[in-house]
Amino acid sequence: MNSQWETSLSKLLTKMLRHTPEDFGLILDPMDGSCPLEKVVTAVQAAGPKWSWVQREHIEQVAAHSDKQRFEITEDRIRARYGHSHDKVRYPAATPPVRLYHGTNLMALSAIMREGIRPMGRQYVHLSAGTHFASMAGSRRGELVLLAVDTVRAQHAGVTFYFAGNEVWLAGFIPPECCSVFETQEKGNDSNE
Repeated sequence: MNSQWETSLSKLLTKMLRHTPEDFGLILDPMDGSCPLEKVVTAVQAAGPKWSWVQREHIEQVAAHSDKQRFEITEDRIRARYGHSHDKVRYPAATPPVRLYHGTNLMALSAIMREGIRPMGRQYVHLSAGTHFASMAGSRRGELVLLAVDTVRAQHAGVTFYFAGNEVWLAGFIPPECCSVFETQEKGNDSNE
């Protein structure tokens, strides 16, 4: 994000499109989680005097500049690509790369290696095709640990993967036997960084 207002607006859009759309009078499409962009503009403006100046182009700017590409605008509709905690958004099943990454922290590592990766209050486990997004997500809550997920093994264990766009992959659960710590010396060899 380039400015403080973009970061604040991104957080507001996250609440609206990922967590509590009903609090803002929004109804998301049950198939893809989208809603008309103009309704989001109206909801943002109604969220308080601080937001009365926001226009469509400001929301488009936030969507374009989001470091994790949280939002997607298609024609006159906007949606959060991932991270929903409200009604389950459906994604088409897809075949992932043979290895995906998950960022976590050192405190959670032993539980993950014992119990697997769980959505933890979200609808899906978030994974990425490269280490960049996984690193951003994992470093927010303590000392970063990157996990490599063996997707072939996971699929054999019954895991279905979904592509949310822009390197983000989703799954309901990742069994512990499909996870390994991504070693530091390997990081320089990852072509998606």
